[in-house]
Amino acid sequence: MRQENKSTMKLRRRNIALTVAYDGTNYHGFQWQSPPRRAVQNVLEERLSKIFGDKIELAAAGRTDAGVHAFGQVVNFFTDGRIATDKIPLAASSVLPADIVVREAREVDKNFSALHSAKSKIYLYRILRGATSNPLVNRFAWHIWRPLDVAAMRAALSVLVGTHDYSSFKAAGGAPNMNPVRTIYAVEIFDEQIFGGDCLTIKIHASGFLYHMARNIVALTAAVGRGRINVDDFRKIFDARDRRLVPATAPAQGLCLQEVFY
Repeated sequence: MRQENKSTMKLRRRNIALTVAYDGTNYHGFQWQSPPRRAVQNVLEERLSKIFGDKIELAAAGRTDAGVHAFGQVVNFFTDGRIATDKIPLAASSVLPADIVVREAREVDKNFSALHSAKSKIYLYRILRGATSNPLVNRFAWHIWRPLDVAAMRAALSVLVGTHDYSSFKAAGGAPNMNPVRTIYAVEIFDEQIFGGDCLTIKIHASGFLYHMARNIVALTAAVGRGRINVDDFRKIFDARDRRLVPATAPAQGLCLQEVFY
């Protein structure tokens, strides 16, 4: 939602929140981009305007990067459109491309903001294991063919739980002067079978995430799993608050915004 239009938009009668899922492969992230670049927000605003009959401008819970996916992205917008909320998902399916789906719609209080009202988020990151890749999984996982020490990875991830300064995992390019202190409530690592692919999934539930934070956590955790560093090294890098000590950011396609809590 453009800041300069926010006060005008809030004069409309309804504030609608949507839960949206998308395959981010073919998009330059969620946040609106100047054409010819195409972002998820561009498509949603354009197509939803056809349903509601007025210009739509969205606010979103998270600005996922190019190639990152979502199952539980939340957006909100103001409209005078009269369509009933229970009919919005089906109506949206008639105008949206197959890789963007409105899963749920509800009317919310005028003061609700998908971004500012969010209390916490869950991101999942999937690593595909095995000597060969899997064409049915490649769009949604990082393929690592070498064996991984999952016990060591689990021990390293446990270091992150709590309220800390996560500067070691903050990439350049995020919002300036952003407070690097966040709370990670829980981190899990578990096996999943997806289309026959042996996936190792990392689940992070946190109060919020810095720019590239989840993918940088995965990159350092994978270094532990590969035996390149040990858990003590992981802890020292975390405590150093220096992004330069962390390996290259894990690939975008493994990351998915799973759920947002309000």
